[in-house]
Amino acid sequence: MSSSHPAPPLHPKKLLHSKWTALQPQQRERHFLVSRVIAPEIGPSGQPGPIEWIELEAVLSKRVQRLAWRELRDSERWRQGWLA
Repeated sequence: MSSSHPAPPLHPKKLLHSKWTALQPQQRERHFLVSRVIAPEIGPSGQPGPIEWIELEAVLSKRVQRLAWRELRDSERWRQGWLA
């Protein structure tokens, strides 16, 4: 799509329950909801590492897929919100 619309900044801690539209739907699955932000393991410092993974749930089929949250920044594949 056009590069005149930069993707809004994403922060992994604010992704839970956010809505997404796949620009290239698979099996009629177009609309998704972030159903889980996967917490990283506690590191040697006693602090959790950075969040890397989320689970996306397809609204139509309830199928869940895991992906790196940074993949949502790909404006060729994803748009934030549910688009028609």
